[in-house]
Amino acid sequence: MPQENPIYLEEHEVEVLDSTGYVLIVWNDDINTFDWVIKTLIEVCKHEPEQAEQCAMIVHFKGKCDVKKGSFEELKTMCEAIVDRGIGATVEELK
Repeated sequence: MPQENPIYLEEHEVEVLDSTGYVLIVWNDDINTFDWVIKTLIEVCKHEPEQAEQCAMIVHFKGKCDVKKGSFEELKTMCEAIVDRGIGATVEELK
């Protein structure tokens, strides 16, 4: 019977941990401007301006963008702040 490789098991455990958690999604609409979405992502999600601009472009062209990953509690607070600014956002479990 072959021995289990402890390095492989450790890597496998890390992979499992990385696949759990939640994602904050921002949704496209025909109301909010690029500048407002970018400003919101910078202020609420602490994105760098370039990252916020890229996310806004993805939202516009793809209809949505995963803007942040983390715990449900952390992302729920951010989601509420984004929705309070009139932008559609949801928190979903990573699968």
